Parts: sequence; C-alpha cells; structure tokens
Amino acid sequence: MSIILFIVVLLVLVVAHEFGHFIIAKAAGIRVDEFAFGFPPKIWGKKWGETTYSFNALPLGGYVKIYGEDPNEVANDSDRKRSFTAQPLRIQASVIVGGVLFNLLLAWILITATLMIGIPTMADEGDQYVLTNPRLMITGVHENSPSSIAGIKSGDVIISVSDGMKSIDGTTPDGVTKFIATHEAQPLTFTYKRKSEIHTTVITPVQGIAPSRAAVGIYMDMVGTLELPFHVALWEGLHKTYQYTVLTATGLWTFLSSAIVGKSDFSQVTGPVGIVNAVGEAASIGFVNLLFFTALISINLAVINVIPFPALDGGRLLFIVIEAIMRRPINVKVANTFNFVGFALLMLLMVAVTYNDIAKLLH
Repeated sequence: MSIILFIVVLLVLVVAHEFGHFIIAKAAGIRVDEFAFGFPPKIWGKKWGETTYSFNALPLGGYVKIYGEDPNEVANDSDRKRSFTAQPLRIQASVIVGGVLFNLLLAWILITATLMIGIPTMADEGDQYVLTNPRLMITGVHENSPSSIAGIKSGDVIISVSDGMKSIDGTTPDGVTKFIATHEAQPLTFTYKRKSEIHTTVITPVQGIAPSRAAVGIYMDMVGTLELPFHVALWEGLHKTYQYTVLTATGLWTFLSSAIVGKSDFSQVTGPVGIVNAVGEAASIGFVNLLFFTALISINLAVINVIPFPALDGGRLLFIVIEAIMRRPINVKVANTFNFVGFALLMLLMVAVTYNDIAKLLH
C-alpha cells in the first residue's frame, strides 16, 4: 500500500513540476513535443495536438521535452522560431523557473487544504487561533527505547498512565514526564488512542535516555486541531509555505556547507525507499497528514531544484545567466557534457542513498 501511495504522491509532485515548465513554454508559444511521467520504456502514450502525453515504466520522475532545448535538434524549418533556444533569455529563464514555482504553488494549495480540513497543531504554534480537541500527542519516539520496543508511534494520543495504584491522565506533558520519572524500573501501563482505537501497553522507565531522570523515550506535546475558513486558510497557507521554504533552504545550505568540509551526516539523507516508508507512516496517521507531508516534499523538491548544479533546474538557470553575461550561447558540447556528468553524479547519489535506506530498514 505504501508503494502505491508513494507512486501517487510522486505523480502529483512530478506533474506539478513539469506542468510549470509546460504551461509557461506553451504560453510563450514554444513547441512542446512530450509531457511524460516516469522514465522509459514507455507504457502508454497519446498525442493531443502537437504534444505526446506518456506514462513510462520507471516512476522515479518525469520530464517535458521542449523543442530546441538541445540546439542540435532544431531544424531549419518553420518551427525554428518556436524553439526554446530561439527565445529571449528572460523567456528561457521563465520556463526553467516554472517547475519550481509550481511546486511551491502545489505546497500552498495542499497546506491551505489541510488548514481548511483541520490539521493537528501544537498548542504553542496556534496561539493566535482557537484550537479544538486538545490532547496529549506523542510527537516522536526515541530509537530502540522502551516505547519503541512496545510499539508506540508518533501520532498516538496518551489517555492515561498508571502504576497499578495511582493513575495520571494525559493532561500535560510535564505531568506525565514527572510521573514517569518517579517510576524508574517500575512497569507502567500506558493507555493510548491510535486513530479511533484504544490500546494499552506496559512500558518500564529506564535511565540513560533523558538527562538525570528515568524515561521511556517519547516526545510529547499538547496538540489541538486547527481548522480555518477559506480566506484565513489561504493567507495562513501562504505564510506557512514561506516559512517552510526558508527553513528547508536554510537546512539544505547548512548540510551542503558541512558536506564541503566533510562533516555532513549522509545517513540522515532519505531516498526513494525511505520516502516510501515515510509516506506510509504519514498516511497511517491520517489523510490530512499525508497531504501535509506531500506539501513538505514539494517544497523540498523546489528548493533542491534551484541548486546551481548541472542536470537540475538551477544548473540550467546558471547557464542562462552565464550566457547573459557573455552575450553569446555556451558551446552546446560543453553544456551537454556538464549536464551528462551532473545527471550521472545524481544517479550515483541516488543509488548510494537508496542503499543507505535499505540498510536502515534491515538494521
């Protein structure tokens, strides 16, 4: 099921990104030969007008084939003026940037939708709005902790914790934390809610997880449901899209800066296999969480694509900037070589990250 959801999410993200290139190219009068999801071999294709719409066997991306992106393909015919390279550099840049803009637009739409449907929000993040249905939710589980071993998951709602003699309701994080801390090596019965079902499990607090106190390895916060009317959700969705974009860009910059000096932890990088698992976990919590997670991936895709690296949109945009400064086109062979090397490096990185994902799953 997770794989099917991943393909659906990927389809939405790729279609949004490539549609950005597609629609701006069409608006500029540039000929678009193909709009494809996935990479060959081709499974299905249908031509409408001058564009072939196709679905390929490898669902790991997609592409729009725009006439004239490779100048060597441009024939000396009536369509020459409709080629990509025949356009002013500002039009070329607009087509390239279109994919990033539409990924951000998709994120805005999805975040707005989650705010209208109602999304779990931490109490300290919803001060300016009224949150309904407040509950003590587990927001994270420490790896290999007693809670992790007991099957506790993020999104579970604590109802009560009991030692058999005394019980405490899940009213505040501090109250539950203090209760756990006073019961080192004593089994505690946790009653919690997952989706609509009530569960119980026994967990024994231990030392070594939290500083100077016994703990079970969970992170908790008071969470309520934030539900906004359309006009407010639209503005708040835009604001949150901006916030998450800045946070993503800052995090990526920090990671790449550390990578240059050899201090980045590549084990924290997630590839397709890891995302399949994450999509499944988001969906298991609820549909609105899946929408929100898709929005975050869309923002990540937008930010990554503006990196000035060959084979990415940012690399192609850099070539356009260089051409504008040089006032002449970059040699086609040089551009193609850089793009090929860049694509090969990206594929090697994908293989390495996928191997890391699988190793973590088998660990």
